[in-house]
Amino acid sequence: MKVYGVIGWKNSGKTGLMERLVAEITGRGFTVSTVKHVHHDVDLDQPGKDTYRHRIAGASEVVLASKDRFALMVEHRGPEPDLRTVLARMAPVDLILVEGYKRDTHLKLEVWRRETGHDLIQTNDPLVRAVATDDAALRCPVPVLDLNDTATVADFILQETGLAPDRFDTVAVVDWSATNGPSPPGKARMRSGSAPPPPPAPKPAICARGPRQRRISPP
Repeated sequence: MKVYGVIGWKNSGKTGLMERLVAEITGRGFTVSTVKHVHHDVDLDQPGKDTYRHRIAGASEVVLASKDRFALMVEHRGPEPDLRTVLARMAPVDLILVEGYKRDTHLKLEVWRRETGHDLIQTNDPLVRAVATDDAALRCPVPVLDLNDTATVADFILQETGLAPDRFDTVAVVDWSATNGPSPPGKARMRSGSAPPPPPAPKPAICARGPRQRRISPP
């Protein structure tokens, strides 16, 4: 599984970008899961419900299952597990996008907006490989991506994780069959010691990447 982080300060737009990235990348045929880290106490259960009563009674794990989905709730009752431990519990997919865990040692993309009033995290973290922002004037030693261009951000993450296809996914074919090509058998042969005839003028080749095509001339 490939893991890539999306980090940033509060109200920078991380969750909105995460949502769009999941839709964009799954739309390309990849399987994606997500991890969200929070610093405050969180409880998805409701006091008085059966699963809540199971947990309060001392159950280490509680599964709430239905025909559409199931939720697994785990009580730490000890130190908070690190990201590696959390990832080890997840089912295999092509890509796990992690929101938060900004100090962990996985590659990350920073979401930054000037109006949040915070400095860039990238300045002090070499694992931040790019910055997605809505500030066109921002200059960084890493790629600066348009926060609102989800497809480009997805392209960058897929390339970083090795999930992107090769740059050219088709073979360029040159058609050398021109009217002034080699003579068929039985025609005059080149005399010994004479200069060879010029090569036939090639027809343009087609070099395609995905659905787009452009015409190029062979060397």
